[in-house]
Amino acid sequence: AAVAREGKRARTRFLDVRATPSPLSHPRVGIVVPRHGRTIVERNRLKRKLRELVRLYVLPDAHAIDFVIRVRHEAYSAPFGDLHRELLQAAQRLQHALAKAG
Repeated sequence: AAVAREGKRARTRFLDVRATPSPLSHPRVGIVVPRHGRTIVERNRLKRKLRELVRLYVLPDAHAIDFVIRVRHEAYSAPFGDLHRELLQAAQRLQHALAKAG
């Protein structure tokens, strides 16, 4: 909850990503996929895509940062490559901003 209120924010066409320094020595990620009138199958598929992108591309480079990734309505129809690109850009931008701030 603190990340969503106080964290730095990077908003893209498909995602709203927030980050704050973690009190732990490792990164943590929360993924929020609102219903937006979609089925549970569509929501779960989108969650799996994002978890895989986070596992492969965000966590290996993240230091002690807590991320909350909130999916926007448009993400349900987004190609995988676009989600990948936007998530990486947002995560890198936030890590850079947090490094400058702290």
